[in-house]
Amino acid sequence: MSHLNVRSFAEDANAEPGVYSASNGVAMPHAYEAQRVGTEGPLLLQDFHLVDLLSHFDRERIPERVVHAKGGGAHGTYRTTHPIPDLCFAPLFAEKTECPITVRFSTVGGESGSPDCARDPRGFSVKFRTKQGNMDWVYNNTPIFFLRDPAKFPHFIHTQKRNPQTNLTHGDDSTQFWDYMGQNPESVHQFLYLMGPRGIPATWRHMQGYSGHTFKFVNKEGKWKYCQIHILSQQGTQNLTNDEAAEKSPDEHQKDLFSAIERGEYPKWDVKYQIMTPSEAIDAGVNVNDLTKTWPRDKFPLQPLGEIKLDQNVANYFAEIEQVAFNPAHLVPGLEPSNDPVLQSRLFSYPDTHRHRIGVNYQQLPVNQPNPEHKHVNFQRDGGMAFYNQGPRPNYISSLAPPKFLQRTVDLDAVHGDYEGNAISFLSGVSEEDFVQPRELWRKVFSEEDRQNTIKNISGHMSTCTDKGILANAIAVWHQVDADLAAAIAEPLGLKGKYKTDLREAVFNGSHNFLGRDVGTNGLKTKGPTVANNIDKVKDAVYGARKPDGVASVNGHAANHSTQNVAANGH
Repeated sequence: MSHLNVRSFAEDANAEPGVYSASNGVAMPHAYEAQRVGTEGPLLLQDFHLVDLLSHFDRERIPERVVHAKGGGAHGTYRTTHPIPDLCFAPLFAEKTECPITVRFSTVGGESGSPDCARDPRGFSVKFRTKQGNMDWVYNNTPIFFLRDPAKFPHFIHTQKRNPQTNLTHGDDSTQFWDYMGQNPESVHQFLYLMGPRGIPATWRHMQGYSGHTFKFVNKEGKWKYCQIHILSQQGTQNLTNDEAAEKSPDEHQKDLFSAIERGEYPKWDVKYQIMTPSEAIDAGVNVNDLTKTWPRDKFPLQPLGEIKLDQNVANYFAEIEQVAFNPAHLVPGLEPSNDPVLQSRLFSYPDTHRHRIGVNYQQLPVNQPNPEHKHVNFQRDGGMAFYNQGPRPNYISSLAPPKFLQRTVDLDAVHGDYEGNAISFLSGVSEEDFVQPRELWRKVFSEEDRQNTIKNISGHMSTCTDKGILANAIAVWHQVDADLAAAIAEPLGLKGKYKTDLREAVFNGSHNFLGRDVGTNGLKTKGPTVANNIDKVKDAVYGARKPDGVASVNGHAANHSTQNVAANGH
């Protein structure tokens, strides 16, 4: 199966040597030559070859990704092994079929030249070239994330980058890193995951992928269920300690993947899913829109769907990896987004950054072009680098050459609910529930060796922060997870007994503090999320009152922050 739907980049790599030419195709006698007056005189402006060469060189780089800048990938195939027509009417999942894919792995916070083996979450993105159009899964290697409020994302990412004054990274100054954590305690689940044994994957081949966000499977009757996707390595999982990572090449993960494929050792992953109905979510106390939480696997077990196999290295990194553009809004009918506000914000942000980074016509690049079974036309015309501008077709809906419109057989609009409600300014609140799953991870999932290494990782990372107040705030958040954990972190930092053990009266600059409060009062529904702004005033309008003909649940979906059913919390 061809992994790219246009001319193969590998064709150029394997072709006969070409004739060296300028950009206009005119053959040139040598790539090193430049026109000048004699052997000692000045250069000539008329030398198109040299001017052409230098001016293109001056523009070789495009802006690096603001997140996920360092990465690599390969091409391969996805195939459905366990069709789910009763859950999803997308042909890719409703039948035993396959399609070509491109996968990109990456770190999140590092720059394009940063080391592969940094302690950082990883991106795990897949571009499916289906017969219905391109579908992108823009996932991470962790099932949760640092935040659930979309406006926090730029602030958080800024704290993962260089200090704006000193330009130092966390290796020399981790102040802003821990300042964010201490002011946004809901992030502690992801911070513990990051600082724990899974924080540095040994290779991309030994790494998992997770949707993190909740999506919706829709069947041909228009009935839907919530779903989360898991991509599990058939090679097993392997991770590195800080000491092991320090000995690796800066490009260790890229080198490992490329070499394995060249040897014919093609990595594979099982694709599995969890499903949940809105009523099940209410009964289980699961807020499907909270990116900082996992779904309990004992109640919502993993079920098989398909397999990913990578078996073709890229022929040109820039063309096939640096320019590949993933967009979580790229979905095929049958898979729909949920109301997760972070997901909703990403649906806008990703294509917006591609237009900035690559150009408005980035989807015309070979690696991004869709190749559906129908001839696809639209009215997105002109703009920079319009390689294919749809010929003489009118650039409006015209009676001269009207496009065909394929009517949907399923009412996908109905999947997203029917709401009435007031507009509100919304910010999530921190409650005891935010510490339940990280506490389970620390006490019941990590081994004793894992715990000791995690303490060492945290205290070591904190040691480059010189602000004792910021450290005390962060340790106070760790105390909410486990008192012994906090004490062990504090001791080597000289902060034993110098941090708060009760955060009920703490003031966070990024969240409301609901610790020690009955969130079932204050105008909130008992089985509603512990989130609201102006909570004494909003009452039911916080969520939008669903019309009677819909499912009688919060926001048209389930939401209940609860401390129950976390023993098998998806870790």
